[in-house]
Amino acid sequence: MKFPFKFGKKAPKENYCIGVDIGGSAVKAVKLKFTKDSVELCDLKIEPVALDLPAVLKKISEAFQVKKVNLSISGNSSILRYISFPKMNEFELKQALKFEAEKHIPFTISEVNLDSHILRQDLPDNKMLVLLAAAKKEVIEQRIKLAEDAELKPSIMDIDSIALINAFNFNYPLEKNADEKEKTEAKTVAILNIGASLTNLNILEGGMPRLSRDIHFAGNNFTQKISDMLGMDFSQAEALKISPENTSVEKVTIAVDSILSGLAIEVRTSFDYYETQSASSVTKIYLSGGGILFKGLPEKLSNLLGIEVEVWDPLKRIPLAPGLAEVPQEMFVRMGVAAGLALRQEK
Repeated sequence: MKFPFKFGKKAPKENYCIGVDIGGSAVKAVKLKFTKDSVELCDLKIEPVALDLPAVLKKISEAFQVKKVNLSISGNSSILRYISFPKMNEFELKQALKFEAEKHIPFTISEVNLDSHILRQDLPDNKMLVLLAAAKKEVIEQRIKLAEDAELKPSIMDIDSIALINAFNFNYPLEKNADEKEKTEAKTVAILNIGASLTNLNILEGGMPRLSRDIHFAGNNFTQKISDMLGMDFSQAEALKISPENTSVEKVTIAVDSILSGLAIEVRTSFDYYETQSASSVTKIYLSGGGILFKGLPEKLSNLLGIEVEVWDPLKRIPLAPGLAEVPQEMFVRMGVAAGLALRQEK
């Protein structure tokens, strides 16, 4: 696993890259074309998760006509930690990880793959800030086998939060001042990606990640609450969540608000922890994910947290290839992880 937080070097020739996000309810895929000085969105797909996942992946592969894919994992099988280390070079850091990582992760070293990235080298007391990533080997191997069963060739394995950060930083780069030489003072923002079974929260300070965590309040919790309150099956509740009928708006609102309050508490707790470690505060939340597809969510969350909330576009700065139809909003908000994965290229 590698963790670049900026869009990498431009490809020397035409090259295609596919990012595939295997979520709790759907598989999302993005196909990008890279040339010497540009990137284009060639295609994107959303397929419902099925028992035969290799068949779903093979269907996407055949539509995209590309075999190499970038994949990701999240949840309890992976973890990100932000740690202060004595200042050292990359080689020394790799050696130190073997001895230091187990202090900071809830896994034994033998069962995980480790990686790291130096975020800052200017901390007080000759220290530096390091992002430590760990992912269970067993889960990585399962992902690889899944791809191979679909006749795909796994290229890069990432963590959902890192893919989201890459997509956000590419599409929402730091603004520059009037003379275009220096970046303006950067604000601290949060990316909140609400999926079906998991919510990814990342706090960025000037584009640099400073806190990442997975929260187990997500889209399915909203749907299940509606299902329980209105006595209907899950699929009916899902449809009602997105497009409530006039006779059920009040009950849907009560169900959604009860879960949203729990999510807001988790988010606020994370913000409070971050603010005890930093001199800055979160000034804005950017929403994405299929779990945000119900009316009024940004406004409700903004009222609960007292912070501006906006839905962001993971494909904002990526032009459409000729002939590709415009992407509806309900699709692009779900593409954060897949877009971030597709922006990754092998060196």
